[in-house]
Amino acid sequence: MKVSKAQAAENRQGILDAAARLYRERGLTGVGVADITRDAGLTHGGLYRHFESKDALVREACARAFDWSIAPLDGHMPNASVADRIQSYLSPQHRDAPGSGCPAAALAVDAARAGGELSQVFAEGIERNIQRFAQLLADAEPAMPAVSAGTAPQDADETTAAATAATHRAHAMQVLATMVGGLVLARATAAAQPGLSEEILITLQDQLIRLLDTPSA
Repeated sequence: MKVSKAQAAENRQGILDAAARLYRERGLTGVGVADITRDAGLTHGGLYRHFESKDALVREACARAFDWSIAPLDGHMPNASVADRIQSYLSPQHRDAPGSGCPAAALAVDAARAGGELSQVFAEGIERNIQRFAQLLADAEPAMPAVSAGTAPQDADETTAAATAATHRAHAMQVLATMVGGLVLARATAAAQPGLSEEILITLQDQLIRLLDTPSA
């Protein structure tokens, strides 16, 4: 029986959603095509009507996974502070649910090994997260640093804006890299030493929030 365009689109989205979750849960090498189609409620052969190859599916599924963000654009946690988002990221709930969480923490090593086009997917996704988190920092810290005397007003404004944006971007990179690394370590130690795993999460929460509360020099 012929499938309608609407149903075909729904089936394709179901495959992507299943793949994005399973890859984050098990890694790129731990998931087969049969696992994905079974989870999506479709037949094995149906996958290749939507994707030209497994590699194409991997790239699209990883891009789909990057719809998740510490600073999403869809209004999720709209009133959350930067500290709230750090605590949410470095939480036991996020640690224990990789399939619905950060793709960088779940799949960065796989992407580095794959290289090529998949590395580009991750570079784009990580860049978006850096930009969004930097904007959160900008919104939380609207005041701009003073500029040196003798600078023309327009030049002063441009210099100040550029310096402030660079500071927020650097802080965003520092905080995000620490959160991702901390989550990876917490997951790696959770089964054998849950106390250590919890300690990593709590310690990094505290350290990062202290860092962001410290005025820039």
